[in-house]
Amino acid sequence: MTTEVEKQQWQREEEIYQISTLAAGSFRLQEVLDRLAEAAVRVTNTTACSIRLLDEEAGDLKMRSTYGLSQAYRDKGAVTKDDPVVREAFRGKAVVLDDMRIDPRVQYRAETIREGLISQLTVAMVFRDKPLGVLRLYSPEPNRFDENAIRIARLVASQCAVAITNARLNAQAIEGAQMAEQMRLAAVVQRRMIPEKPPCMKGLDVHAFYQPCYEIGGDLYDFLQIDDHTLIVGIADVIGKGVPAAIMMSMFRGTLRAYADGGYGRHSMQEVIGKLNRVSCRECRDGEFITLFIAKIDTRANTLTFCNCGHEPGLLCKGKELIELGQGGMVLGVMPNAEYSIQTVDFSEDDILLLYTDGLIDAMNFQGESWGKDRLAEAIRHSCTHSAESFVKSILTWRRRFVGLASQTDDTSILAIRRNDKANPRPDDCKCARIESTPE
Repeated sequence: MTTEVEKQQWQREEEIYQISTLAAGSFRLQEVLDRLAEAAVRVTNTTACSIRLLDEEAGDLKMRSTYGLSQAYRDKGAVTKDDPVVREAFRGKAVVLDDMRIDPRVQYRAETIREGLISQLTVAMVFRDKPLGVLRLYSPEPNRFDENAIRIARLVASQCAVAITNARLNAQAIEGAQMAEQMRLAAVVQRRMIPEKPPCMKGLDVHAFYQPCYEIGGDLYDFLQIDDHTLIVGIADVIGKGVPAAIMMSMFRGTLRAYADGGYGRHSMQEVIGKLNRVSCRECRDGEFITLFIAKIDTRANTLTFCNCGHEPGLLCKGKELIELGQGGMVLGVMPNAEYSIQTVDFSEDDILLLYTDGLIDAMNFQGESWGKDRLAEAIRHSCTHSAESFVKSILTWRRRFVGLASQTDDTSILAIRRNDKANPRPDDCKCARIESTPE
């Protein structure tokens, strides 16, 4: 027949087992703390329990959970890690206060007396030699905590430390999964902004390449054909992270299209850029801005009109001559009244305009060296007699030889537009290939 002592022992072992399940389960931290406080009281057969967790930055211990204590006692005040009881506990001692009414180490004596508490046992919760906080047990009886109670309290505190650490890691894992999902959604939004096909326009040979990476880089480019001889092309980089950057990109693309489509008949490029900048200033938050290179190509007049707003300069290849198109102004979204200059250059037969984002030249090899503008210029000079598609592929081949299989951390976008009177003689009949999009 089971004795009362055996029943109590069985119940105690069951409670300890329940605590161990908290250590192995996937629970929210507050839920773990509340269940631990209750279980600690039951296992030790005491009256009340409090759990304080160490805040390293503040240097104190925050009351995170209690069982059997009033709200007034919970809110009695702060306890720092310099408190004599806490200091001893963090040194590995089990600190017993046989009578809190007269013990000089008690910080809140009046509150303790009102609560009806007399004896206290404090043990540290430690995980891998790092103190996490303290577990305190209370009793209305003096001299309540003996060696057996201390042993059980230490056992409970060690299980609490594991459970608390596991709950924190679980919270971090959930947060990481949420961040990963945010990045995935941002990538989906970003890639929907990339045109599926380049424009099929008489006199222009166009090719584009987009290489997404694991991070959200904010690359954006777009084409807009105004009439049979005018093409607007823009390439931008939205500086920001995650879904906010993707939303900003979507907003900017819509604004760019709206102003480009309806603006050039009534406004100059300078006025259109001013409008884009003011919209960006209204929408960008602290630390956000947009770089943009925008160009208007007129195949009838054989001209290229451009403005570079803090972006990587466009490169104009005229035979073996390479001209950097850097004129324009500062990035968009910083100063509403910023001024931008516009330049027009000749864009004749066999000239090539190359536009790209910084992911192209910032690509690094295993030695940590970036490919850079000088190597890009060398690749261009060896490739400038090719079609637009072969030109882009040749440049990427040169870069691949340099970086090898080293993983990259930024998206790469590259556009090439070659002036060629033989290109797309009947645009209505042509079938443009889809824009290349290859994961890193």
